Amino acid sequence: MSGVTRVSGSVVRPFVSIVVPCRNEAEYIGPMLDSMLANEYPRDRLEVLIVDGMSDDGTRVVIADYASRYPVIQLLDNPERTTPHALNLGISRARGRIIMRMDAHAAYPTNYIADLVDCMERTGADSVGASWRTQPGDTTIMAGAIAAVLAHPFGIGNARYRLGTTRVREVDTLQCGCYRREVFERLGLFDQDLLRSQDSELTFRLLRAGGRVLLVPGVVATYYTRAALGKLWRMFFQYGYFKPLVARKVGAVMTARQLVPALFVATVIPAALFAPWFIGARVLLFLALGAYVAADLIVAAILARRRGMPVGLASSAVFPAVHLAFGAGYLLGTWDFLIRRRRGAPSVALTR
Repeated sequence: MSGVTRVSGSVVRPFVSIVVPCRNEAEYIGPMLDSMLANEYPRDRLEVLIVDGMSDDGTRVVIADYASRYPVIQLLDNPERTTPHALNLGISRARGRIIMRMDAHAAYPTNYIADLVDCMERTGADSVGASWRTQPGDTTIMAGAIAAVLAHPFGIGNARYRLGTTRVREVDTLQCGCYRREVFERLGLFDQDLLRSQDSELTFRLLRAGGRVLLVPGVVATYYTRAALGKLWRMFFQYGYFKPLVARKVGAVMTARQLVPALFVATVIPAALFAPWFIGARVLLFLALGAYVAADLIVAAILARRRGMPVGLASSAVFPAVHLAFGAGYLLGTWDFLIRRRRGAPSVALTR
């Protein structure tokens, strides 16, 4: 299936609408737009919709400057200040037959747009995406450790887009997918209750409806991680918190790996509370913590050998921060969304 047409002997590429949810990204939005504008795709077949959540750090000034110099760039307001609202607003305004999500906290190779579009047109896939390389968001040791942890399977799981691919692969999850417009016409837009994981929920709906989701080889974007441990904690707490709501909406747990941190937290905390009175609790606590600490130190040693001793030592603290934050968020989300049946979570503010 191919959407490429010819006019007077020349190839006309599909029109692509790029939607970028954004809030308080003054440091990253300029370099991100530079990388996007450097792409090898006809400029007259692109529009870039930056949907800003009313940033107050100078982001809007940067976007306005780019929009004044590059007509393909438009600034849209997102007064709701959430990612799914931004995505849906962008889609509703998009003119393209292909809608591509991009993240403001990232940089893109020159072949990103063209290769994703070509794969989609060649294979007939409903959604395609690239592999992602994780880079530190700062020059500090902690920022380096956070990037190392978020690039390691022990820290973040085995999602294929994090590991890369040498061939076109069918996958169950993508980072910043590229979609046919027909996907939204057929299945609806992003779920606005899901302040996090809205893309995973849409991908699940797409696969359940018989769609194809592909990871494209040879296309690798760069994601810049949060540089501070506190911001990382809040982000992963939110990731965990909304996973049970996703499970409730789709009627299934999408991947078993998301349960592991919650099971760990649900084991260790009760065991620690009852350990002073019950020997069984002490044994369980010893086994669970012992196994985790051993794995943590082994992986930290491997990272120390690859990235230096300071990063390795710091990573030994980052791993449990990620796992405990996600696990605690998942358990609270289970209470709120599966037991109490709460619809949304206005008390959980999104972080940048």
